[in-house]
Amino acid sequence: MFVKLIAGAAAAAALMSGVAFAQSSTVNGAAGGAVTGAIVGGPAGAAVGGVAGAVIGTAIDPPPQKVVTYVREAPAPSTRVVVKEKVVVGQPLPETVVVTPVPDNPKYSYAIVNDERVIVEPSSRKVIQVIN
Repeated sequence: MFVKLIAGAAAAAALMSGVAFAQSSTVNGAAGGAVTGAIVGGPAGAAVGGVAGAVIGTAIDPPPQKVVTYVREAPAPSTRVVVKEKVVVGQPLPETVVVTPVPDNPKYSYAIVNDERVIVEPSSRKVIQVIN
């Protein structure tokens, strides 16, 4: 049991280095990690799993300033997209929302939803940043 605890703590510490923190992903990751850790290692596993889950949940890279500037200045489409769901960082956009690739940077796409410009990860459609 002690060996599992030490190994889990070492893994969590290794995951913490160099990771950007995003608030909503941290909460989701911590909760999921704590549940998984509790199942595997009991109360001590829950603590280690919560830390590791929080770190893994925050692994969304913030977009470079060049991408933010492009999305801020891109012309709005002629049709207005409105969805009932709140646009939240870390959550995917609905499939009905059209995402447009950012030229010169295929790692990012964007959309304008509920009059908000959002930067998304194209493969998962997860919102990375909401531009105000």
